[in-house]
Formats: sequence, structure tokens, C-alpha cells
Amino acid sequence: MSHSHSIIAELRSKGYRITPQRELIIQALAHHPKHITAEEIAHQLQQQTSAINIATIYRTLELLWEEGLACRNDLSEGKTFYAINEHGPHIHLVCRKCNRVIDADAIVLKELGEILQEKYQFDPDLDHSSIFGLCSACQDR
Repeated sequence: MSHSHSIIAELRSKGYRITPQRELIIQALAHHPKHITAEEIAHQLQQQTSAINIATIYRTLELLWEEGLACRNDLSEGKTFYAINEHGPHIHLVCRKCNRVIDADAIVLKELGEILQEKYQFDPDLDHSSIFGLCSACQDR
């Protein structure tokens, strides 16, 4: 079963109605190899149909995030990016100077998650996190 079909099946099992617009948005997200913004999805889908507006895209992406079927992240310049959870856990290291994004293994935050759980009784979502700083090229400038 493809990622988009499993997401659609999950939403249906939770009682959500799958409109043709929602299905197109889910497919666009599921078939994108990396993180994507709502605006990028809108641009992509405008080539297929004029029946989808940006508000519908945002509502669908938020629904997917709230239901744990997608992740969202602020990677740079105030833009929110989305990806399906099958994209895999990782950390985005975002350079605050040049906006370069480096993917890092989420396992490096495992100890932090354990500390937050133990000390603060807080269960963090660290599978898709962004950490801002300076990349090696910008450190040398």
C-alpha cells in the first residue's frame, strides 16, 4: 500500500471524509521526496486543478499533523514545511546566516528526550526537529 493510500485509510478509519481535494493534497505530500510548504503544494496542484485553494491545503496539512500522520517544521525564513512521517526521523540543522539545511540523525537527541521526560515529565517530539546555528562555511566568515 502506498503512503498516500495508508494515510487516507487511517483518516477514514478515524471518521474523516476524504474529499477529492484532500486526496490530491495527501498525494502531493506523500510523493514529495523532501519537506514541502503549503504554497509549493498549491503551485504543484494548480497545474492539475483550480478546485483547491490555499486554505484547504493548510487545513489538510494541519489535520495530518494533528493526527500524527505528518510532521511540520520551521526550517528557515518563517516558512513552515511538511512531510509525511514515513519520511523518517531526523533533525534539521538550519544555518541562520545562509539558510542551508543539513539533515542529521535524530538519535543524537535521544539523551535529551530522556532528560526532558525524567526531569520535567515532558515527552518531546524530537523525530523531526530544527536546530538553528551556523554551518561550517558561515563559521569561517
